[in-house]
Amino acid sequence: MGNTVKLEHFGNVALVTMCRPDARNAVNFELATDLLATMNEAQSSRVIVLTGMDPAFCAGLDLKNLGIDNLADIPHFVDSAGNSKIPVIAAVNGAAVTGGLELALACDFIVASENAKFADTHLRVGVYPGPVVVDLPRKVGAAKAAEMSLTGDFVDATTALRIGLANHVVPHSELIPTAMRIAESIAEQDPVMVAAIREEWKYLNTLPLHEAREEHLRNAAKIGSSSRTSEDLAARRKAVIDRAHKQQ
Repeated sequence: MGNTVKLEHFGNVALVTMCRPDARNAVNFELATDLLATMNEAQSSRVIVLTGMDPAFCAGLDLKNLGIDNLADIPHFVDSAGNSKIPVIAAVNGAAVTGGLELALACDFIVASENAKFADTHLRVGVYPGPVVVDLPRKVGAAKAAEMSLTGDFVDATTALRIGLANHVVPHSELIPTAMRIAESIAEQDPVMVAAIREEWKYLNTLPLHEAREEHLRNAAKIGSSSRTSEDLAARRKAVIDRAHKQQ
């Protein structure tokens, strides 16, 4: 791996940071290659937090310095999050633009700094959009996605929270601690069940309601809690109640 992506491990959580701050973490051949390799290495953890070195999350493709002759030969860096076998939280610390927006959307959800802003500028730079065409409408609805993609205008963090693009907006200094706390909560769960429910979410929403429920019941019978003893379930229930009291 090269020097454009940093991987740190904190217990069962991996923190992956894109490190081309002078280029606003714009993606060239080296960063795309490093990101795919690093995210693959991070699969040994239970959860990944993906962020960029300030001042940006990712400014999309580096059209000034791709590091390769043909745009089509850039590795599919968005797949580093989209194909992850473990949950990925995007900790968006600044601009997430075009390919950077696609990368954030490929994560399970977004935690945003108050400095975050989002835009799909594909049409403005003359590049036909990639997976944002599929992922953005599913996140914010067809009408808002159409406005973002057709205008190329920026959406600030407050608006991102309101339209469902971001799950949380926090002060900039609290972004990574907040994302890591959420990741640690996810990492406490049974990894087999986490993997199963993420796989179900990928396709059940495409089925009619009754078919989705029937398919889910079949999956639950294979993956669910049938092997748990009553003593184990009682202990887990007590732990949930104790945790709820601590959070009040």
